[in-house]
Amino acid sequence: MNGEQRIEAGLGPDGTRDIPAVICYEGIYTRDHWDQLTDQPWWAQYSGDLDEQVAWRGDVIERTGQDWFYLHVCASRDERSARRIEPIGADAIDRIDERTDERERIDRPRIGGWSPTDAIASINPLDMIETETQVDERWPTAEAFDAERFIRAGHGDLAARMLAADGPGAGLFPITHVSSPLWSCYALWGFDGMMMMVLDQPDLVAYACRRHLDHVFGSIEAAKALGARGIWIEECMTDMVSPDAFAQLNVPYLKQIVAAIRDAGMKSIYYFCGDPSGKWDMLMEVGADALSLEESKKGFEIDIDNAVERTGGRCALLGNVDAIDLLETGSEAEVRAELSRQIDAGRRIGGRFVMSIGSPVTPDTSVERVRDYCDWARELGRG
Repeated sequence: MNGEQRIEAGLGPDGTRDIPAVICYEGIYTRDHWDQLTDQPWWAQYSGDLDEQVAWRGDVIERTGQDWFYLHVCASRDERSARRIEPIGADAIDRIDERTDERERIDRPRIGGWSPTDAIASINPLDMIETETQVDERWPTAEAFDAERFIRAGHGDLAARMLAADGPGAGLFPITHVSSPLWSCYALWGFDGMMMMVLDQPDLVAYACRRHLDHVFGSIEAAKALGARGIWIEECMTDMVSPDAFAQLNVPYLKQIVAAIRDAGMKSIYYFCGDPSGKWDMLMEVGADALSLEESKKGFEIDIDNAVERTGGRCALLGNVDAIDLLETGSEAEVRAELSRQIDAGRRIGGRFVMSIGSPVTPDTSVERVRDYCDWARELGRG
């Protein structure tokens, strides 16, 4: 079986005998390990040249060794042909649109992520959104997705190259990402604001979730047009809202997302960050093909054996190997022992299981260790 077949089986109702291996958030891993993953310059990720795009992505796939990869929408052919990159020292570029001579300064992405000045404020933003009209201004009505126009413009050219029989993604499971509507409200209100709005103005939060949902539907249609086989549904911070708020402001929209993914012929992987206590039944009600959870941390415990017992084979599970300590610094024997333990748990739900990690690879975890993790998981999970 190749990677695509292993994951299709692992996410399906009959399970797999050969356990696949993946990491979550490939983009974060690539950002933090660029120089160890590819010889291409860091700004190749912003290039309009598809050969350069395919080259660095192929390097990442080869050196990582996981069974899926992220499938990207690319700029239109007109935009790519007009794009020119001008390096500014070692850590910045100007991306120039030769149609307009407009320059966009882009700094090299920081290892470890945003600086404090770049991040969305965790306190109430200064431009607090307080009305439906203001929500509409931030999230305008989504246009009806036109797949033919999308492909004709060239937005699927990179995906086609990656998925071609001789492309670097051939035989792997292509995925894309969407965010849950409630989690997306963080972009409107920040952390404090989102939590207070859930308490004080749930009707406005529900309105915002409905607005965002339309955009998610468009992203699902785009993923289908690209040739994706699965969609990762990201959700953060909603473990901190009450079960009642979660049921009213989250579950109904997640169910619609899962249904749309299924209708489009793809698999859904629901990544719930945080402590699932008090919400297990609702996580199952969402109906995703697979559930992915964090590793134990931040004062809560999520053990794979308990997750298997809680879900009971009603959906597939992704592993939650500790990416923070074990993957980075654990001995080979310790990592292999945990992989074996998690694989045994996955066997108890009929092989409806994909080996994964609970959170993104840390900056100090070596590329060699990530490749070993993938290879060890497939070796130990061979049925």
